[in-house]
Amino acid sequence: MTENTNPQPDASPPAKDEALCESCAGIQRNWRGTKGHPELMQGTHRTVAHKHGTVTITKYRCERCGTVWEYENNKVNRQAGWSVVVR
Repeated sequence: MTENTNPQPDASPPAKDEALCESCAGIQRNWRGTKGHPELMQGTHRTVAHKHGTVTITKYRCERCGTVWEYENNKVNRQAGWSVVVR
């Protein structure tokens, strides 16, 4: 008999957002102009040079669940915005 190596349709991996609080889970990622939530505390920021100009990336940490976020303020890239760095 051969072993079936294809994953079963109902066998899904655990959700990546399990450790996020409800407020963090509601943040729309990778879309410029979306809002965070009041429990995100601003941290450091850095500038990154792109071919179209310089963008600012600011780090935030959620006081409730500890998730570390970065927000890329890039007016040229619509898919810049919120991304999770560490949970």
